[in-house]
Amino acid sequence: MDEALTRERFEHALEHHRPAFGEFFLARFLGLQVSYGDQTCRVDLPTAEYLYNPQGSLHGGVIAIAMDVSMGHLNHRFLRTGVTLEMKTQYLRPVTGPCWCEARFLKTGRRVVFSESKLYDAHERLCAVASATWMLLDAPGEPDPTAPGGPPCA
Repeated sequence: MDEALTRERFEHALEHHRPAFGEFFLARFLGLQVSYGDQTCRVDLPTAEYLYNPQGSLHGGVIAIAMDVSMGHLNHRFLRTGVTLEMKTQYLRPVTGPCWCEARFLKTGRRVVFSESKLYDAHERLCAVASATWMLLDAPGEPDPTAPGGPPCA
């Protein structure tokens, strides 16, 4: 493992992180790069040996983080901030180099959103697929529909 690179990424994340989308510690440590398309969110993930499992491929947890981030940023950019209620990830092939994922909406409701993210390797091969259910959080100044006497959730 390249200890210098690992330390460099850790120190960079420690120095530049802040509690904001795309800038929180884990996103900085993993080197995630976020960009947007028409109702899509792409997350590029440069890989390094410290992110690999003992079998020599990208750890499934790292893949799941990138896919979760892509769907969370999608919600935040086009709807509002949400939280993951559940997520299913299917791993289709090992990843051994740089990769990227793209999230899109499957269905949006007033409070609940269904989305998916697909992860590809540098050769454009589909490597993983995730689907998730999200609950949108209240916008500032919006009444909480789950509060006693409030309207039911969608």
